[in-house]
Amino acid sequence: MQRSYRSKLLKSRLKIILLVLLATTTIALTVIARPVTHLTLTAWSDRDDRQPLLPGTVDDASHLNQTQVTIKQIKSQPGVTEVILQSVLRDALRQGKKVAIAGSRHTMGGHTLYANGISLDMLHFNRMQFNPATKILTVQSGAKWSEIIPYLNERGYSVAVMQSNNDFSVGGTMSANAHGWQHNSPPFASTVERFRLMLASGIVECSRQENPELFSLVLGGYGLFGIILDVDLRVVPNETYIAERFVIKSDNYIDTYRQRVDNATTIGMVYGRLSVAPESFLQEAILTTYHRVPETTPAIVSLEKQAESGLPRTIFRGSIGSDYGKSLRWQLEKIVGGEAGNRVLRNQILNRSSALFENRHQAETDILHEYFIPPKSLEAFLEKCRIIIPQNEGDLLNVTVRNVHQDNDSFLRYADREVFGLVMLFHQQRTQEGEAKMQVMTQKLIEAALTVGGRYYLPYRLHATPEQFRRAYPQSAKFFALKRKYDPNGIFQNYFYQKYGR
Repeated sequence: MQRSYRSKLLKSRLKIILLVLLATTTIALTVIARPVTHLTLTAWSDRDDRQPLLPGTVDDASHLNQTQVTIKQIKSQPGVTEVILQSVLRDALRQGKKVAIAGSRHTMGGHTLYANGISLDMLHFNRMQFNPATKILTVQSGAKWSEIIPYLNERGYSVAVMQSNNDFSVGGTMSANAHGWQHNSPPFASTVERFRLMLASGIVECSRQENPELFSLVLGGYGLFGIILDVDLRVVPNETYIAERFVIKSDNYIDTYRQRVDNATTIGMVYGRLSVAPESFLQEAILTTYHRVPETTPAIVSLEKQAESGLPRTIFRGSIGSDYGKSLRWQLEKIVGGEAGNRVLRNQILNRSSALFENRHQAETDILHEYFIPPKSLEAFLEKCRIIIPQNEGDLLNVTVRNVHQDNDSFLRYADREVFGLVMLFHQQRTQEGEAKMQVMTQKLIEAALTVGGRYYLPYRLHATPEQFRRAYPQSAKFFALKRKYDPNGIFQNYFYQKYGR
């Protein structure tokens, strides 16, 4: 009888163990199955169905500005190129044509476009030369950073200030006066020593000492004053970094930045990222700092072209229109994201293409916004964003945070003091309805930024009202008056000037 009891007890225990194992396995499979299924479906649907542009048309990064133009491709031919450019400008004046200057066309508001005008494609105007004694890189305006960074890397140097991707041209970066992960630094203009500019009336030298007014107008001038020919840039030594990450609340971002970054002498680059997951929407952040590794001579690592990144891209694209996808991505970023603990060269960080995560669908597009907010007002601005974006059904995919110090060089400056730039990436449909919804939301976000003493960045969609534009940039009236002074025949034109400058 006792043996029978023990046998029943053993069978009972085995049954419990099997049930527990079955339940655990079921839960584990369920936990694994959902993200695997989500990412598999995302990868399957992530096919490139974009259609080529119609002959004789160009567009910009918005994929919403297809424009009929006459394209003039400018090549680097010593002693010839400048003669060709002057001839193009003379012909444009005689024919009553307008000229828009273009590099990689990464702006989104028609800043490189003018309907039925002449489009100067400058990307083959790209020669460069480095002087190690002065640490000055002389480069033609059409050169892309994807060409410049490897060139400097071979010589042990790096770009001092630039945006976070390498597929922009020097002239484009100058014209938008970009900024990036180079913390506690003014925008790109601060690294420009000199440039030559072709006005409609001839070529002039521009620096802080020679033609200083033109120098400040062209930096952040969106191509409205002339053709940038070549530029002298101050560069810095390449460095080796180790990344460190901090997961924090958004309302503690500025305090953490002050504690971790402001007084640290070993930090070379910094950026932040805000959560777009619904359960922590704009309330949680990751601050990433890159600490210098002391080395007598930093290793010169070959910067091979990066292959398209499969899983990170799928995780990112899987957040489109999906609360689950946004939550999954944020959880993964907190656990395994970034480069924490790994050694990485400054040039490896800078030499990354925006194409790795770009939208590949014909019916959709991704649109950038950026808002420059004083440190004390960051949380107040985020509070407004937490209401405006969901109310307007904005599909926010990413928010990067960058510190920018006061700009003392450009005329149409966005950083008249220290600010934190919030770079927001939204997804939208390429329809009239999608564009109308984006415009309404953008105007509300701009108003929120203005209310807390901030500004918005100008290279993106022209959704700000003229009144909002003037409030954000009170110097704009004088800026456009000086444009007409230096270009009295209005040769250099674009959609940005058409909307706000006339």
